[in-house]
Amino acid sequence: MKKDISNREDVLTLVTKFYTKVRKDEVLGPFFSEIKDWDEHLDRLTTFWESSLFLKTKYYGDPLQAHVKADNQNNNKISELHFGLWLNLWYETIDELFEGDYAENAKRRARKMGTFLYLKVFEARNK
Repeated sequence: MKKDISNREDVLTLVTKFYTKVRKDEVLGPFFSEIKDWDEHLDRLTTFWESSLFLKTKYYGDPLQAHVKADNQNNNKISELHFGLWLNLWYETIDELFEGDYAENAKRRARKMGTFLYLKVFEARNK
């Protein structure tokens, strides 16, 4: 039996394993090649997910702007395929490591976030 996501350490484990997969993925990996300091990036993403799941940590950042910037840097090539692959890897990683209410909430929040970011990235192209 797996445990549920319960603290920052668990979130860091999830985020680290997930982005290890993303970076190796033939389709998704190239979108992350601009990131130079992966320790700092993983720490920021851990804070983001910790804030999202436990509502006690404050995240300061703009995920929407980061995704719009990545889309611009990649000649507006981010598509629904990329968001789908990202979400599938997220679910897969959660299922490998955890089970429980917070794990399921992490899936729901990622799905909602992916839909929002997908729509906003494409909306930004028309501005």
